[in-house]
Amino acid sequence: MNDLQVPKHRVAADVILPGGAVRRMAFFLAEAASDHDGPERPLDLLNGDADFLPAFDESAGAMTFLHRKGINLVRVDRVNDADDEAATLPTEHEVDVRLGDGTVQRGLVSFVRPTEHSRLIDVLNEPPPFFRLLQGAQVAYVNKRHVALVALAAGHVAGSGR
Repeated sequence: MNDLQVPKHRVAADVILPGGAVRRMAFFLAEAASDHDGPERPLDLLNGDADFLPAFDESAGAMTFLHRKGINLVRVDRVNDADDEAATLPTEHEVDVRLGDGTVQRGLVSFVRPTEHSRLIDVLNEPPPFFRLLQGAQVAYVNKRHVALVALAAGHVAGSGR
């Protein structure tokens, strides 16, 4: 029976639900991703097709099933976020993301795109429901469904580099 199981690794995350409730969860990610080289990343899971995501609720000590569309954001340590674009000089924007419940998340949106699609608005309008927001030693995956607005942080000049 073990030969039918898919090897997984556990990734701890803070899941922020509408209203600001924070739950400490663990996601179980595949050792090999289905659409790229290397292991499955948290963003792969969040931007996947499943409506419900299995997660272990650390405080309750029980398995739960999170409705993907109901998650405001998921925050993990950056070590769990292998970025395929890290070797290329990215375009970066420091932004404030205001969620529908009024909370604000500040961070860096960092991306590498072809010149004709290299604006922040292009990244925000891409089809995947979650986008990356770098926050120091952590990365937040923000659900676009819960974003009221994204504003360039005061004093930030848009463009490449920091």
